Amino acid sequence: MAERKEDEFLDDIEQVAAEANAEAEEEISDEAVELDTLRAERDAFKDKFMRALADAENSRKRADKDRREAEQYGGSKLARDMLPVYDNLKRALDAATDEQREAFGPLLEGVELTLRELQNVFKKHGIERISPVEGDPFDPQLHQAMFEAPVPGTTHGQIIQVSAEGFMLYDRLLRPAQVGVSSNTGG
Repeated sequence: MAERKEDEFLDDIEQVAAEANAEAEEEISDEAVELDTLRAERDAFKDKFMRALADAENSRKRADKDRREAEQYGGSKLARDMLPVYDNLKRALDAATDEQREAFGPLLEGVELTLRELQNVFKKHGIERISPVEGDPFDPQLHQAMFEAPVPGTTHGQIIQVSAEGFMLYDRLLRPAQVGVSSNTGG
């Protein structure tokens, strides 16, 4: 009987050990699942963080580009509004006859100085004149054809008259030069 109790006792110990083993394996399995879940969450947060960091960098670059463009081209509306002033001063000087220059010399000199000062301000702010001359080829990127006419001695697409100068603000067109273009098909 003592042997039987000993066998029962050993069986009980084996059963308790097996149960403890099963519990330990279950705990390890639960911990592995929890660890995998935490790793997945960490990776998701890292991905979100990296995306947010990239978005912030892109926003910074875009804002910097917008700021530079605003500095460079922000005055384009005012500059465009000043072009008729330039045109009128230039027309006034071009229309003055020799007699008027003699009679109104100081006045015309003041108009010339005003025009020169306006040109200096334009240059200071990156505004350059587009001054085509008769005989230049027509460039639709820089010129606006106001009319076409067949003029002897010219070729098709050649500028035959300049009505108004054009202007560029750095690399952007403020106003195209207004020109007349030859419609001749031959020379």
